[in-house]
Amino acid sequence: MIKVLHNNSCSKSRAILEHLDENNVPFEIIDIIANPLTEAELKVVLKKLQKTAFEIIRKNDALFKNNFAQQERTDEEWLQILLENPSLMERPILIKGEVAMIGRPIENVKFFMD
Repeated sequence: MIKVLHNNSCSKSRAILEHLDENNVPFEIIDIIANPLTEAELKVVLKKLQKTAFEIIRKNDALFKNNFAQQERTDEEWLQILLENPSLMERPILIKGEVAMIGRPIENVKFFMD
């Protein structure tokens, strides 16, 4: 089963859920806004993505641009920023076993559907 880290206000995240549903792919939704990840959970996701916290921050987001864009931070500080501001996280993130990916573009999701 695919786990989808989801933000319902994100059209791309909603589109992935629709795509999975239309293709009868079983999935579990984890709403990262209503139920933010713990530090341990986020670290596991980052390891599966093989990315740093900074690499999964939405750099075009107004919150990032207004509050963080010109700042140098450590990996741990970026991790804390994501924990405090889950809306800054790239989404959707799909997790299947020990592998994860950012679910954009939608064509890349086919990897998880097999």
